[in-house]
Amino acid sequence: MANVLVVDDSGTVRDEVASFLRGAGMDVATAVDGNDGLAKLRTDPRIKLVVADVNMPNMDGLTMAEKIRSELRNATVNIIMLTTESSPNMKERGKAAGVKGWIVKPFKGAAVVESFKKLVG
Repeated sequence: MANVLVVDDSGTVRDEVASFLRGAGMDVATAVDGNDGLAKLRTDPRIKLVVADVNMPNMDGLTMAEKIRSELRNATVNIIMLTTESSPNMKERGKAAGVKGWIVKPFKGAAVVESFKKLVG
Protein backbone atom coordinates (compact mmCIF):
# COMPACT_ATOMS: atom_id res chain seq x y z
CA MET A 1 0.00 0.00 0.00
CA ALA A 2 1.36 3.39 -1.00
CA ASN A 3 0.60 7.04 -0.47
CA VAL A 4 2.34 8.22 -3.69
CA LEU A 5 1.89 6.83 -7.19
CA VAL A 6 4.54 7.64 -9.81
CA VAL A 7 3.27 7.13 -13.38
CA ASP A 8 5.80 7.37 -16.22
CA ASP A 9 6.51 5.21 -19.26
CA SER A 10 10.24 5.83 -18.87
CA GLY A 11 11.62 3.24 -16.46
CA THR A 12 14.61 5.47 -15.75
CA VAL A 13 12.48 8.48 -14.75
CA ARG A 14 9.97 6.32 -12.87
CA ASP A 15 12.74 4.64 -10.86
CA GLU A 16 14.59 7.90 -10.19
CA VAL A 17 11.50 9.69 -8.88
CA ALA A 18 10.27 6.69 -6.87
CA SER A 19 13.71 6.12 -5.34
CA PHE A 20 14.06 9.76 -4.34
CA LEU A 21 10.59 9.84 -2.75
CA ARG A 22 11.22 6.58 -0.89
CA GLY A 23 14.45 8.08 0.42
CA ALA A 24 12.39 11.02 1.67
CA GLY A 25 10.23 8.61 3.69
CA MET A 26 7.25 8.19 1.38
CA ASP A 27 5.56 4.90 0.45
CA VAL A 28 5.65 4.76 -3.36
CA ALA A 29 3.97 2.62 -5.99
CA THR A 30 4.70 2.91 -9.70
CA ALA A 31 2.77 2.54 -12.95
CA VAL A 32 3.90 2.40 -16.58
CA ASP A 33 1.07 4.42 -18.16
CA GLY A 34 -2.33 5.95 -17.44
CA ASN A 35 -4.18 2.64 -17.67
CA ASP A 36 -1.83 1.06 -15.15
CA GLY A 37 -2.12 4.16 -12.96
CA LEU A 38 -5.92 3.96 -12.88
CA ALA A 39 -5.74 0.26 -12.01
CA LYS A 40 -3.40 1.00 -9.09
CA LEU A 41 -5.69 3.79 -7.85
CA ARG A 42 -8.66 1.43 -7.95
CA THR A 43 -6.89 -1.07 -5.70
CA ASP A 44 -5.00 1.21 -3.30
CA PRO A 45 -7.17 3.69 -1.38
CA ARG A 46 -4.14 5.05 0.52
CA ILE A 47 -2.77 6.91 -2.53
CA LYS A 48 -2.94 10.63 -1.81
CA LEU A 49 -0.61 11.93 -4.54
CA VAL A 50 -0.14 10.99 -8.20
CA VAL A 51 3.00 12.24 -9.98
CA ALA A 52 2.51 11.58 -13.69
CA ASP A 53 4.08 12.20 -17.05
CA VAL A 54 1.86 13.68 -19.76
CA ASN A 55 3.11 11.86 -22.85
CA MET A 56 2.71 8.10 -22.42
CA PRO A 57 1.45 5.29 -24.67
CA ASN A 58 -1.94 3.62 -24.11
CA MET A 59 -3.23 6.50 -21.93
CA ASP A 60 -1.55 9.85 -21.41
CA GLY A 61 -1.34 11.56 -18.04
CA LEU A 62 -3.96 14.23 -18.72
CA THR A 63 -6.52 11.67 -19.81
CA MET A 64 -5.68 9.67 -16.69
CA ALA A 65 -6.23 12.79 -14.53
CA GLU A 66 -9.60 13.39 -16.18
CA LYS A 67 -10.62 9.77 -15.59
CA ILE A 68 -9.49 9.93 -11.94
CA ARG A 69 -12.04 12.69 -11.46
CA SER A 70 -14.82 11.37 -13.72
CA GLU A 71 -14.67 7.55 -13.77
CA LEU A 72 -13.16 6.96 -10.34
CA ARG A 73 -15.02 9.95 -8.88
CA ASN A 74 -11.90 10.72 -6.86
CA ALA A 75 -11.75 14.42 -6.10
CA THR A 76 -9.36 14.10 -3.17
CA VAL A 77 -6.20 12.62 -4.70
CA ASN A 78 -3.64 15.31 -5.55
CA ILE A 79 -2.23 15.18 -9.07
CA ILE A 80 1.09 16.66 -10.18
CA MET A 81 2.32 16.50 -13.76
CA LEU A 82 6.06 15.85 -14.22
CA THR A 83 6.70 16.35 -17.92
CA THR A 84 8.68 17.94 -20.72
CA GLU A 85 5.46 19.63 -21.89
CA SER A 86 5.10 23.33 -21.11
CA SER A 87 2.30 24.26 -23.49
CA PRO A 88 -0.26 26.69 -22.01
CA ASN A 89 -3.05 24.64 -23.63
CA MET A 90 -1.83 21.46 -21.90
CA LYS A 91 -1.59 23.29 -18.58
CA GLU A 92 -5.14 24.61 -18.98
CA ARG A 93 -6.41 21.12 -19.71
CA GLY A 94 -4.58 19.91 -16.61
CA LYS A 95 -6.05 22.68 -14.48
CA ALA A 96 -9.55 21.80 -15.72
CA ALA A 97 -8.88 18.18 -14.68
CA GLY A 98 -7.86 19.25 -11.18
CA VAL A 99 -4.09 19.00 -11.60
CA LYS A 100 -2.48 20.82 -8.64
CA GLY A 101 0.97 21.39 -10.12
CA TRP A 102 3.07 21.24 -13.25
CA ILE A 103 6.77 20.40 -12.98
CA VAL A 104 8.95 20.50 -16.08
CA LYS A 105 11.55 17.71 -16.28
CA PRO A 106 14.23 17.03 -15.24
CA PHE A 107 12.99 16.10 -11.77
CA LYS A 108 14.63 18.11 -9.01
CA GLY A 109 13.40 16.31 -5.92
CA ALA A 110 14.96 18.54 -3.31
CA ALA A 111 12.98 21.50 -4.65
CA VAL A 112 9.60 19.77 -4.32
CA VAL A 113 9.87 17.18 -1.56
CA GLU A 114 8.38 19.35 1.19
CA SER A 115 5.43 20.28 -1.02
CA PHE A 116 4.87 16.60 -1.86
CA LYS A 117 4.96 15.68 1.84
CA LYS A 118 2.24 18.26 2.54
CA LEU A 119 0.10 16.81 -0.24
CA VAL A 120 0.26 13.29 1.18
CA GLY A 121 -0.47 14.50 4.70
